[in-house]
Amino acid sequence: MQDLVIIGAGGFGREVKWLIERINQTADTWNLIGFIDDGIPPGTEIAGIPVIGGVDHLFGVRESLAVACAIGAPAIRKRIIDRIRANANLSFPTLIDPSVIMSESVRLGWGCIICADSSLTVDICIGDFAVINPGSTIGHDVRMDSFVTIYPSCNISGNVRIGELCEIGTGTQVIQGISIGESTVVGAGSVVVRDLPAYCTAVGVPAKPIKFHR
Repeated sequence: MQDLVIIGAGGFGREVKWLIERINQTADTWNLIGFIDDGIPPGTEIAGIPVIGGVDHLFGVRESLAVACAIGAPAIRKRIIDRIRANANLSFPTLIDPSVIMSESVRLGWGCIICADSSLTVDICIGDFAVINPGSTIGHDVRMDSFVTIYPSCNISGNVRIGELCEIGTGTQVIQGISIGESTVVGAGSVVVRDLPAYCTAVGVPAKPIKFHR
């Protein structure tokens, strides 16, 4: 079993802890030694395991250690990974819940987290450190860049393109062939029937940009 820590001791961090426990029920894979969290004092116990330090603790790791980044917000997740990935002793495994249905033609980058009851069909390409929350479906030929977060119960149809750092809100539906530009946030319950530009927040049925940001 390989030692592993979870960055983030909030709600999603506890969900990832459960995901790891489910993986270990099928095969002893991970020795979960604790959480990494800048906002909680070291030694605090969360869901039965300790907080062992903040992100700076990972700079001093001198032995092989796997890291799961359980931060939902893409920009914060990227900022943390960019800080720590220079430490060659750290690895970033992709974690897939045993209930996930996925074809052999799906390609996943480093550090992805694929949560329970999700379905990924065929010829899908997903970049590094993407998060797919429970109960989401990803259709054929989807291309998803790095640091994307798909929140629970989303349905992404075939041939969709999703740019880096996007957030797709809970229950969103995206029809086939749509392109969503980088760093765009799609509000919960939206239905995306037209391409969305980069750096915007879009909401509604159909989804329309309501503001732009950088």
